[in-house]
Amino acid sequence: MKLTMKRDRLLQALNDVMKGISSKTTIPILTGIKLDLNSSGLTVTGSNSDMAIQTFIEAVDNENPVIDIHTEGSIVLPARIFNEIMRKLPEDEVDLTVNDHYQTHIQSGKSEFHVLGLDATEYPLLPELKDEYRFDLPANVLKSIIRETVFAVSTSESRPVLTGVHWQIKSDELTCVATDSHRLAKRIIKLDHEVEESFSAVIPGKSLNELSKLIGDSTELIQIAITPQQVLFKTKTVFFYSRLIEGNFPDTSRLIPSEYETTVTMNGKSLFQAIDRASLLAREERNNIVQVKSNEENMVEVSSNSPEVGKVKEEIQTTSLIGEQLKISFSAKYMMDALKSLEGKEVTIEFTGPMRPFILKPVNDEAILQLIVPVRTY
Repeated sequence: MKLTMKRDRLLQALNDVMKGISSKTTIPILTGIKLDLNSSGLTVTGSNSDMAIQTFIEAVDNENPVIDIHTEGSIVLPARIFNEIMRKLPEDEVDLTVNDHYQTHIQSGKSEFHVLGLDATEYPLLPELKDEYRFDLPANVLKSIIRETVFAVSTSESRPVLTGVHWQIKSDELTCVATDSHRLAKRIIKLDHEVEESFSAVIPGKSLNELSKLIGDSTELIQIAITPQQVLFKTKTVFFYSRLIEGNFPDTSRLIPSEYETTVTMNGKSLFQAIDRASLLAREERNNIVQVKSNEENMVEVSSNSPEVGKVKEEIQTTSLIGEQLKISFSAKYMMDALKSLEGKEVTIEFTGPMRPFILKPVNDEAILQLIVPVRTY
């Protein structure tokens, strides 16, 4: 294998696939990056036991040569070292030659490296997705789905299925739900066509976080293919594979209240900032608890009390406050995560009682919903 190519294009590909590599893998060859060179261009692959990222660099891009291919072939190079070498090479072009016994010669300008590689045939093959469900989503929509749900997945492995986001498609509707049993995030998307058969999958939250870093905010369509064990997100140049989490995701629909005693509408950014300030003192306590109560003249009071530090109180004007008097305590972090996902929009918060879950959603938007379980403090 021998090639000469633009270093910045190789670096861009390495930045993508490095997100799929873990130093904790039990398969030594997966600490490496696989390079496959053929007449069309260079395929770069990084993988661990949960996900794999593959990107393709065309030899010619818009009639501009990117790779000068001398000899086709494959090699696996140590990921961290190879990435560092590429970042620090002195020139804009790099020559890469693989000799016998996988000895790899890397040259740029006056700088030369000799790196020991591994046999690419030992690298695990990526899955071939057959008989899968397929649909498309614009990149910016997919990114917003991830932002609005993935923060609510569980970080505990005691119930693995809760460490993922449940994607369910019925007819022309995609519903994405995440919960750690203390809070819930839900997002509904209308698809541009109906699917013949309903299906669902639980995608690991860690995989979705890494996917979000790879895709931009463009309207470019991302092709999504789901099988019983794998999901593939495909752009023009990147394939992102993730395993799915086995197990039955709990029915969360029964957690969402259908009736409310108190409804508050207010500016989400103002509420976020008030809770952030209140949590400065609450943060010292183990549970980081903040209390909200309503008072006269459409005002709500945000407060926290730490016996070790002190107390804080702040009043916020609401747009409307309808129903019973309100007094409720909750995790400041959970509330701030939910508000952050709503991006400071005007929000409606619906309360059913001091110890019943409450709902946050943007005003006049039923497609996004956040649920938080309150905390008993009295």
